[in-house]
Amino acid sequence: MEFMRILLSMLVLIFHGSTGVLSEGGLLVLDYYKETCPLVEEIVRRNVEIAVLRDPRMAASLLRLHFHDCFVLGCDGSILLDSFGDMISEKLAGPNLNSVRGFEVIDNIKYLVEEACPYTVSCADILAIAARDSVALRGGPVWGVWLGRKDSLKSSFDGANQFIPIPNSSLETLINNFKQQGLDVRDLVTLSGGHTMGKARCVSFRQRIYEKSIEETFDHYKRYNTYRRILQSICPESGRDNTLAALDFRTPTRFDNLYFQNIIEGKGLLHSDNVLVNEDLEGEIREQVWAYASDQQLFFDSFVNSILKMGNINVLTGSEGEIRKHCRFVNP
Repeated sequence: MEFMRILLSMLVLIFHGSTGVLSEGGLLVLDYYKETCPLVEEIVRRNVEIAVLRDPRMAASLLRLHFHDCFVLGCDGSILLDSFGDMISEKLAGPNLNSVRGFEVIDNIKYLVEEACPYTVSCADILAIAARDSVALRGGPVWGVWLGRKDSLKSSFDGANQFIPIPNSSLETLINNFKQQGLDVRDLVTLSGGHTMGKARCVSFRQRIYEKSIEETFDHYKRYNTYRRILQSICPESGRDNTLAALDFRTPTRFDNLYFQNIIEGKGLLHSDNVLVNEDLEGEIREQVWAYASDQQLFFDSFVNSILKMGNINVLTGSEGEIRKHCRFVNP
């Protein structure tokens, strides 16, 4: 385990030590707005902090916005676009509808950033900064955000339905989802740790609590019964679809490693959480889960590496895309 920690730490240092992150269109760099909008990160951080103080769940929501944005077309702010003309918003896709939130927080940040630095900072970069600040404010790691993304000129309703993982996904499906984005199994396990904070709707975990797995069926020690009964009291077999339950029942508003302890015990809220252990036939993923469960710093170091990697998926830079004035609409 110590060797794994040292190796991951070296990878993070190498990643941070480079001068930029290559994308197809150009280069993302640290301090991209140092000359053109020096206060942008302060503006984002202050307003994320206000939003999270008002609603602690908002930290998880802003992190999830960045994730759902990157998995469709790349990290280009496409998830923020409203429907217009023939273009259907990604907000209306199955994985996002009545689920993804935080758009008003981003709108407010963008308004303030535009007042300070008109047509300078992209909505996609604001999402990436807000995700970092959301994690840090709830006790998680802090990292330098690579910046310089441009905003897309379109959204992809079909792409959102196709590429965003859903709560009832099998392990094989999750691995394929992440592979399509250039992310490996280690990234899958690490980024799943984002479920250490936030809540999910009853409709997202109903199947998980009313359909027993083989392991639960032969659970002679009744390890799963109490947690299942609690969830069933929150989420009946029909109705109350929008009732919420914590993704991490132990520390629902903290970014820590207890999510991994939960899934080892079969107490992940979503089916897609528990399959990391239940459907891992070779044991490699289970080994990684145990490592994170016993070493929070290892998880934090790995999370930084994986979210930076995710934040570079198919980014638009240079002459590609645009800097939107309003995140919900392309420029006239």
